[in-house]
Amino acid sequence: MTQSLDRGLRKTVDWSLVVSWLLLVLIGWVNIYASIQSSEPASIFDLHFRSGMQFLWICVALAMGMVVLFAVNPRLWEVISSPAYLVVLVLLVAVIFLGTEHKGSNSWFSIGSVSFQPAEISKITTSLLLAMVMSQAGFRFSLRRNRLRAALIVGLPMLIIVLERETGSALVYAGFLLPLYREGLSGWYLFFIGMAIALFVLTLASPPWVPFALIAAALLLYLLFYVRPIRHLRLRRRYLMRSLLAAIAGILMVFSTNVVFHYLLRDYQRNRIEVVLGLKDDPSGAGYNVRQSMIAIGSGGLFGKGFLHGTQTAYGFVPEQTTDFIFCTIGEEWGFAGCLLVLLLYAFLIGRIIVDADESREGFTRIYGYCVAGLLTMHLLINVGMTVGLVPVIGITLPLMSYGGSSLLSFTLLIFIFIALHRQENKYF
Repeated sequence: MTQSLDRGLRKTVDWSLVVSWLLLVLIGWVNIYASIQSSEPASIFDLHFRSGMQFLWICVALAMGMVVLFAVNPRLWEVISSPAYLVVLVLLVAVIFLGTEHKGSNSWFSIGSVSFQPAEISKITTSLLLAMVMSQAGFRFSLRRNRLRAALIVGLPMLIIVLERETGSALVYAGFLLPLYREGLSGWYLFFIGMAIALFVLTLASPPWVPFALIAAALLLYLLFYVRPIRHLRLRRRYLMRSLLAAIAGILMVFSTNVVFHYLLRDYQRNRIEVVLGLKDDPSGAGYNVRQSMIAIGSGGLFGKGFLHGTQTAYGFVPEQTTDFIFCTIGEEWGFAGCLLVLLLYAFLIGRIIVDADESREGFTRIYGYCVAGLLTMHLLINVGMTVGLVPVIGITLPLMSYGGSSLLSFTLLIFIFIALHRQENKYF
């Protein structure tokens, strides 16, 4: 019986995902320890330091992952998706009024010495509800009401998080475009989103005529290669009208960008965007974190300075080095080779989730897997982009590696729910 159980566990659980999770968590823990070292090194298990606290959170996360994998019926996640989503929406609203302010945002509940961020939990509940709704029989993106339902599920918590002044956490919700596109959302939506980002950047960083030239070029290409081949007159008129409305929306966005940039964004957000776009050189202010991070990564060379030998790390030149800028510790002490290894581990984890999701026979598991992959990808791109100066500093953690129990537990739960759902399918097929 025991041998049969062991064989069942080997065949049904994708242990490569568990091992990938464990490797990333341990690498993060070791580098958190490196980030807090000074002239008086402490034990990596010392609970007075962040490395000791992170080890405690790792133990809790591992225990939680095993409970999710072996003690909870995976069917439960689909059943509770709606009530859990609503509860977290209430928490997201409540934290605006009852939460403690942290770095300019009201997004944390503090109970004694323990703090947690509802925005982290909302990624899980949004993924679950989106997977439940989109896996229902008859759901098709060709129906407008279904597109609106999906947009509402993703957009509602995203909007509330923006009201909490957690812009970074809200941007991560762009990761949900991956499951939406996988399930049939037209690629033109992605094109228009990309155009909106390009127009925002060009309006701020280029001569005034450039964004209008981009709108004209995009409209011309759309009309020539998409609308013109349509032979049905009524259908052609419909797409022609949509293209003209899109062009008008683009023009309005160009005119409104300066209003949004100067009157709706906070000073520190404007400064960070201007530094990234090269509109401002502020090495001692908004650009300080990125400048020091790039120095740390660049000084690591090919193989790094060695564990606990990073000067930028040891003397604390990079603020938030255990959280938002943990990647620069890897770059300085482990060099390009260490950075590449970490990125390959993330690529394997995300790629394996997508492979398992595509192999799933149940729509709920497939869609949820793509949600997990999309969220991990967005976190990875934004965080690494911040450390090398390609993305404004917006306070996004590196999944599984940055210090913090709220982030570690939420990503662990997000991943292990998928592993459990995948295991459930393997048990019966």
